[in-house]
Amino acid sequence: MSPKKKKILLVDDSSTALMIEKMLLGKASYDVITARDGREGVEKALVERPDLILMDVVMPTMTGLEACRVLRQNESTMRTPIILVTTRGESEGVEAGFASGCSDYVTKPINGLELLSKLRDQLGE
Repeated sequence: MSPKKKKILLVDDSSTALMIEKMLLGKASYDVITARDGREGVEKALVERPDLILMDVVMPTMTGLEACRVLRQNESTMRTPIILVTTRGESEGVEAGFASGCSDYVTKPINGLELLSKLRDQLGE
């Protein structure tokens, strides 16, 4: 029996970003599910129980930082790795991300090799 594919939840309000991330992760044989904002991301995370969440920071309805804090307060998602994705790589943004409970951080435009390396590191692969 082949090992179960890891499930990754992508949360981004940009269709383009979701498409790029799906292409990168599809090549790496992950099961990918998507959400269009932080609130939908939290809802899907609680139902789908992904192995890892890749979340944009700046989104309508609920930001990635807010969603990260909510997920960290829930028993079923408090240990799920969350990698925040942002266009802002300055130290204040990174510090805010880690303060909200994220596991790691990548900046846009996404470097595919860096992203896959961080994913595998967080998933223990």
